[in-house]
Amino acid sequence: MSDVISEAVSQLTAKMDGQDFDGCAKFTIADEGSIIIDSDGVRAGDGEADVTLSASAETFKGILDGSENPTAAFMTGKLSVDGDMGMAMKLAGVIG
Repeated sequence: MSDVISEAVSQLTAKMDGQDFDGCAKFTIADEGSIIIDSDGVRAGDGEADVTLSASAETFKGILDGSENPTAAFMTGKLSVDGDMGMAMKLAGVIG
């Protein structure tokens, strides 16, 4: 597992702060790997998900640290969303 994925799992776990996520979302970070968020928590992995969000490592880090607005990243093409847009919005509410 890459350092970027390991750090992202740690940051997302902290942001979730024990909140349950009803659904399954996947973050795919270019050239690094994927992270799954579901009712079991946050972990590195690449499986089926209700929604897949894809971005560069730089964009993903910005979203996590708050320097990149997820909606702006989506609108400018830095973040792509494939699948259930409602689930993506729900995820943004949990980790935002």
